[in-house]
Amino acid sequence: MSPTVVCSEAVRAARDAGSPVVALESTVIAHGLPWPHNLEAALDMEAAVAAGGATPATVAVIDGVLRAGLDRATLERLARRAEPIRKLTRRDLGMAVADGALGATTVASTMLIAHWAGIRVFATGGIGGVHRGAGGDVSADLPELARTPVAVICAGAKAILDLPRTLEWLETFGVPVLGYQTDTLPAFFVRSSGLAVQRRVDSATEAARLIHAHWAAGLESGVLIAVPVPEAQAADPDHTNAAIAQALAEAEAAGVHGPSVTPFLLGRVAEITGGESLAANLALLRHNAAVRGGDCDRAGGLMAARGRTRSRRVPEFL
Repeated sequence: MSPTVVCSEAVRAARDAGSPVVALESTVIAHGLPWPHNLEAALDMEAAVAAGGATPATVAVIDGVLRAGLDRATLERLARRAEPIRKLTRRDLGMAVADGALGATTVASTMLIAHWAGIRVFATGGIGGVHRGAGGDVSADLPELARTPVAVICAGAKAILDLPRTLEWLETFGVPVLGYQTDTLPAFFVRSSGLAVQRRVDSATEAARLIHAHWAAGLESGVLIAVPVPEAQAADPDHTNAAIAQALAEAEAAGVHGPSVTPFLLGRVAEITGGESLAANLALLRHNAAVRGGDCDRAGGLMAARGRTRSRRVPEFL
């Protein structure tokens, strides 16, 4: 049995009607972006999803309750960070519920709660992956992708990670990686990592057909749809790579490790690039929401199939 997820009235109505619903994460609000960019990005992503004909469902744990669909006051509560907000991945959910905690969900926990709520599509910025260095720490996002049937639209894995090893991990554990109008994996702030994706798709209809076939075959993993950041807002590759190298050296010197590594690196890269990476981050978040909402809806509402529906009709990307 799946745990109870409290859905907003709008999410519940859309789900019951078989209309497209798109999940959004909350860690980017509470831990990823600075105020007030975090609230602006959250509202812009929800608006982009709605403009495409889908219902946005931002996911979080609010006072111990698993929630899908938040009102503005709750989004602002997460964004202002006036109280402790836990960063929650899969392992943390039970304790957060037991403690009545306020928590923001990562890619992994957003996928899981979305799945429990019957939502099949989730849009985010970039996924976690295999970290650089000999340790090779693996983000909890990767095993979640390997076992939870949710389609994740993103700008690839975060550029601060070891992208070749991340792609190898996804291949080993059976996660399809589709490039949306691209042949290569995007590198978060940068449009291309130079690494080939498994399959290019040029429309929401084509993506939906492949996603549906994957799940109809009885495969229970997620599917990754990688969307490059818009060219006008993309960061310069050389500048970004130099900033990442400097940030990595600083993190090692300062003894930063564990869950603190990614926020530290992203923050330092933004500082070193003079805000260029932050601008690209905001642009890709909005773009991913728009691709997922707009393009998919024009294709007929891909992934409109609810929850665990096993219909042979090709569902929409949403």
